This record gives sequence, C-alpha cells and structure tokens, in this order.
Amino acid sequence: ERVDRTPYLLKLAGGDKNPFDDWIIPVFFGALVGGFSSGMIFGRVKLETTKGPRISNRTRWLVSFLGGVLFLYGARMARGCTSGQALTGGATLSAGSWVVMFAIFGGAYAVAYFVRKLWL
Repeated sequence: ERVDRTPYLLKLAGGDKNPFDDWIIPVFFGALVGGFSSGMIFGRVKLETTKGPRISNRTRWLVSFLGGVLFLYGARMARGCTSGQALTGGATLSAGSWVVMFAIFGGAYAVAYFVRKLWL
C-alpha cells in the first residue's frame, strides 16, 4: 500500500508489478553463485580482513562501513552510482561528469592524509 503512494517506488513495484521480475535478479544471483562456486573449486574462499599493521579488525570494519554509508548517501543524493556517472559521463565529455570525477578524486586525496595511518 505504501509503495503505491510513493512515486519513486511505484515504477519499481507498484500495483501488480513484482520487483523480482527484472533482468538484474538472475544476473545478480548468477554472479553470486558463480563467483562462490569458482572460489570453492579453486580453494580461494576464506574469511580474512585486509588491513594495516597498526589497526584492529574492528576499526577496519568500522571505517569500511562508514565509507560505504557515505558513498551510499552520495549515490542516493545523485540518483545513481557516482562512479558510474563520472566514468560514463566523462567518456561522453559531459562537463558535469568531469566536475564529479574531479570532486571524487579531490575528496579522496584530501581524506587520504587522515586515513593513511590506518594502512601504514
């Protein structure tokens, strides 16, 4: 009922539409199962946390989670994937996409100074 009143969700799953009737669903699960199967067959499936020597696993996971939340918020604000916008728009020489690309790289460079001690 709430979906039918929300214009953004209406086009995805409103009325009698099933959100799982989309081409991306079998692609997603196929990639997930295929990647896991390949890892199992070749013995590459293992749980590990890649991090620098000075931080704990808990800090690494917390920083990764916070970074993901920030990128998710940016993608939601931009109404799409920010890196995809920069790459595909940059390839078509869209001025706005170039601004986004430089903003992403500039922001990453500025934050790298503060985050570097987590890796060194």
